[in-house]
Amino acid sequence: MIKDSPNPPLDSSSLHACADRAINHHLNPSSPPESPNDGQGLFAVRKGLDAETLLVNASEDLASVQALASHLAFEIDGTPRSVALGICRMVETIQLLVNEALNEHCAGIEK
Repeated sequence: MIKDSPNPPLDSSSLHACADRAINHHLNPSSPPESPNDGQGLFAVRKGLDAETLLVNASEDLASVQALASHLAFEIDGTPRSVALGICRMVETIQLLVNEALNEHCAGIEK
């Protein structure tokens, strides 16, 4: 089927602006990196959450990562298995620290 009108022309000014940003990003190391708190990140933590809520969610997320890494470690062999087991052990250690912080926080509330 033949179109009645040709493709619309591209807006070359926006393409040039995009290209300039990309080039400056990669070739201009003197520019400071963007602040992680500039509101442009993909994920954010809602302001005003209490420490217990944050610690409980961190603990549950670590448990999920631990389950994923453990499952993966027993599905593969060789060096990748060693890497997965290393991840499991690091996550376990972090989970112990988060759980201890949660216990200390809750003990402080009960007093």
